[in-house]
Amino acid sequence: MVAYEESADIVFQNGIVFNPFTCDWIREDFAVRDGIIIGTGAAYQGRKEVDLRSSYVVPGFIDAHVHIESSLLSPYEYARLVMQHGTTTVIADPHEIANVCGTAGIDYMVRAHQTLPLDILIMLPSCVPATPLDECATHLTADVLSPYIGQDGILGLGEMMNVPGVLADDPIVWEKIPLTLIRDGHAPYLTGSMLDEYIASGLQSDHETCVLEEGREKLQKGMYLYMREGITERNLQTLIPLATPCTSSRCCFCTDDRHADMLVTSGHIDDCIRKAIEYGCEPEIAYKMASLSAAERFRLDDRGAISPGRVADFCILSDLNNCTVKATFKKGTKISPNQWNPVQNEISQCPFHARIPSVQEILIRGRGTARVIRIQEGQIGTTAEYTQISGEDIPDIKRDILKAVVVSRYHPERIGVGLVRGFGLTNGAIASSISHDSHNIIAIGTSDDEILRALSTVIKHKGAMVARSDTKECCLPLSIAGLMSELPYENVHAELTNLHRITDACGAIADPFMYLSFLALTVIPEIRVTTKGVFDVNMFSHVPIFTDT
Repeated sequence: MVAYEESADIVFQNGIVFNPFTCDWIREDFAVRDGIIIGTGAAYQGRKEVDLRSSYVVPGFIDAHVHIESSLLSPYEYARLVMQHGTTTVIADPHEIANVCGTAGIDYMVRAHQTLPLDILIMLPSCVPATPLDECATHLTADVLSPYIGQDGILGLGEMMNVPGVLADDPIVWEKIPLTLIRDGHAPYLTGSMLDEYIASGLQSDHETCVLEEGREKLQKGMYLYMREGITERNLQTLIPLATPCTSSRCCFCTDDRHADMLVTSGHIDDCIRKAIEYGCEPEIAYKMASLSAAERFRLDDRGAISPGRVADFCILSDLNNCTVKATFKKGTKISPNQWNPVQNEISQCPFHARIPSVQEILIRGRGTARVIRIQEGQIGTTAEYTQISGEDIPDIKRDILKAVVVSRYHPERIGVGLVRGFGLTNGAIASSISHDSHNIIAIGTSDDEILRALSTVIKHKGAMVARSDTKECCLPLSIAGLMSELPYENVHAELTNLHRITDACGAIADPFMYLSFLALTVIPEIRVTTKGVFDVNMFSHVPIFTDT
């Protein structure tokens, strides 16, 4: 007979505990020693006892795919914010900072994993650069990535965005796939035999699905489906009908890209749970997707449930259906947002060689049928429109056709120009050093002068988000690699609010900076603009602005 009187450090009593293995709610006690759950039931006593007073208790939430850089926050501030929302583990792909800083960017995130209470588990960036046609600080080949395999905090290979490279048996791509057993995919709109070939290559998941039948096919063919709810990538309502008792072990939640303001106002994985329930998902399935499903996908057998042998990561809810997090516990200790010391944000100097272009360099010369990038509200995909224009008439505010300018941060001579519709700006300009995945400097505006002024401010700060109107300018400096702010998340939220006040007054679409940040992303159909001009994703090549050129 074991003497239980001193067997536990803490016994949590009288909780209504969610069991994701059976999807039951069980009123029971559970005991924690050295941060690990050692047992459940009434037999345990501990040095400390905590009465949960019939509160709902659920395992800590896991984000299956996120880029912390996209929050605009340092890892420290990101952790301080999302842990208040019940998140205890994130699966992070640091390819944003790796594009601009190389391995120094990966090392920066690994240090965060080693220091912070939030478990930041790393998927090694598989596509730096995103494609052979893109720019970055350095190429992360299989030889560069292989020393990371087996290191603490490294889980697997991050999203394989170079779909053409996979399907064409590109040796550079295929050298990376065997590096690890856990491999994330990235397969927007991929179906049929091409999807078969992509899966057969060893890629296991997708977070880019935005069509119901596409998601169904991917589940049927054995992929893990990460249902994404970011700022502009809002796919959850479309895909949640696919989450059933039979499929829930293959379905997870991910946020991918959320700015700090959305994290503050809407939340993190708790927001995904709320919306899933609102859209008709059974609460038990939603809570399983947010915990055990993600843990099992990444072979994290030490978490995802409140059961013996697992880390005591859990949160207390005051409302089940609204997923209102009252408290978050990490290894059995209640998390306070100000209880740990900030992490040093030092990082090796990242290349930043951008220069302000001249008016002549951003002119659009000619007339005829032009390729116009049409943004899609609520999605990061774009469509190509073919419109009669004259270069001298751009911007055409009546038709909402604006000029987009991309300035290389790596090669000062490279400056690209394109046309975009859907931002809605009636005056002013916006510019940013966040431009997935190369993170060149990108701007749109209602005049060349406003575009150049906005670009000038971004370049002066070596990274920033800038909004200009006829009378005002607001700037959020991004001092960490031109991607993240060193400010507390409360300050970043306030500055984002100020930026949006200006863009709202200028008539812009909601969250215009997030749409701007994806305007140059060459791995998402259908048409983009880079430092080399207009890029047709389907043709996988640069094309002229005018179709008859």
